[in-house]
Amino acid sequence: MAKVIVGMSGGVDSSVAAILLMNQGYEVEGLYMRNWDSFANGEVSDAPVGKTGICPQEEDYNDAKAVCDKLGIPLHRKDFVKEYYDYVFQYFLDELKKGRTPNPDIMCNRYIKFDMFSEEARKLGADYIATGHYCRLEDGKFLRAVDDNKDQSYFLSQVKKEQFQNVLFPIGGLTKPEVRKIAEEYDLITAKKKDSTGICFIGERNLTKFLQNYLPNTPGDIVNIDTKEVIGKHIGLMYYTIGQRRGLNIGGTEERMFVVGKDLNQNILYICVGEDNDYLVSDSCIVEDVNDLGLNQIKNCTAKFRYRQKDVPVELEYLEDQRILVKYPQGVKRVTPGQACVFYDGEQCLGGGIIQEVRKHNEKLWYL
Repeated sequence: MAKVIVGMSGGVDSSVAAILLMNQGYEVEGLYMRNWDSFANGEVSDAPVGKTGICPQEEDYNDAKAVCDKLGIPLHRKDFVKEYYDYVFQYFLDELKKGRTPNPDIMCNRYIKFDMFSEEARKLGADYIATGHYCRLEDGKFLRAVDDNKDQSYFLSQVKKEQFQNVLFPIGGLTKPEVRKIAEEYDLITAKKKDSTGICFIGERNLTKFLQNYLPNTPGDIVNIDTKEVIGKHIGLMYYTIGQRRGLNIGGTEERMFVVGKDLNQNILYICVGEDNDYLVSDSCIVEDVNDLGLNQIKNCTAKFRYRQKDVPVELEYLEDQRILVKYPQGVKRVTPGQACVFYDGEQCLGGGIIQEVRKHNEKLWYL
């Protein structure tokens, strides 16, 4: 009987993944990863407290333990706090310092969940590892999930092809309602548990207060990019992302304003008026650190420049140093340095990279 180690997060998705694997005849054990420690990492404010008075991470572990006990499978626990800080959180901070908008969850999948977790699972005798991600592996291809609304292939686009060997995604062929129904049938504590939101190590708390523990905030001018007028003060460039509309605290106007750029040298935050403003639009970008999951020098495909975005038809020009020039002459709004650009051919995820430079008319946008 083949042994599978399931990454148990304390949520409904990994709970049902374990059930499905048991029903398929695998020997199943759980492994809970502890990736963050607010006290050890030096936080002095706004550290989260869960509904039961303990931190949400401990609540998640208790839920994972309750599920495993009910299913009659062992649950192991491994501390990856130092590794997570070194490989994921430090990357997050470094990108913010560059004025970019990073996605640490993508790096967590690459360096922790499908690298260090896999290594720990092998020590436990695993033939396979499994997670509760909504995606699929079929015939050597990495595919989107059946449930388009929950598909997580975007977040796994930096996982190397060899890291997918001996990996199972049991719920990739199910919809979220189907997953919850199975959990209810087994009367699991996680059946109606709310999905986690926000950045993995921050959780549902204020990003600004969180970052003040790690990066000094340097206030500066907010400038209207069309008129070049100073119209307010920002609290630190790291707290804003391209396309952001809320939280700008610009009074005296009812017009919809959007973050459109940053000048790190002069500490200026640029905004524009109106969601159809031409400053929000680009027609190409350079993507670095490209991870090939099936590109094979393909010239035409679709891409997502952010998770919830619809697919955009693109043309690819391959550059040196694992970079690709991605062209979309129809124009796309809010393409953001530091975010992931992920490529698709229908259901297949071809891989992706990190947006390095945003362009228009063959020129780098000066305000990004």
